[in-house]
Amino acid sequence: MTTAPSETTTPVRIHADRAAGTLAIEWGDGHQTTYGALALRWLCPCAFCRGEAGMPGWLDSRPELTAEQTRLVDVQLVGQYAVAPLWGDGHHTGYYTYALLRDRCPCDDDVARRVREGNAGSPTQPDHDSHAAHDSHAAQADHTDHTGHTHSEGRHP
Repeated sequence: MTTAPSETTTPVRIHADRAAGTLAIEWGDGHQTTYGALALRWLCPCAFCRGEAGMPGWLDSRPELTAEQTRLVDVQLVGQYAVAPLWGDGHHTGYYTYALLRDRCPCDDDVARRVREGNAGSPTQPDHDSHAAHDSHAAQADHTDHTGHTHSEGRHP
């Protein structure tokens, strides 16, 4: 038996702004999450970036990410549970589940919650929260030019 996603992990609107390099999500409970491209790339959950079978992933080596590696080219919906960004370097195998994106929300309240819970970050994500907080401030401007934007509104079928 599968459990239905809760309002906290169900997006009602997803907006990828390629020009600004941001991914904004409005959740079913009204919470707003905005990721900058750098923070989003550090969060990549794929086997190449995170490792598998006891082997470390590429992000574990703490690489200096290039502009192409953090350039958000596109974002695809994956079923009813995730998004898959396409990066400027061609990387596209990370399926970012809605639960992951909500749990790692870079807003001040969620960062404080993770600190209280003793889960402020991961050793494979150096300074993730500070990158995310910095990148989210850059996303505050309202973009009216829809060139380079991807929108998804409403509940996902």
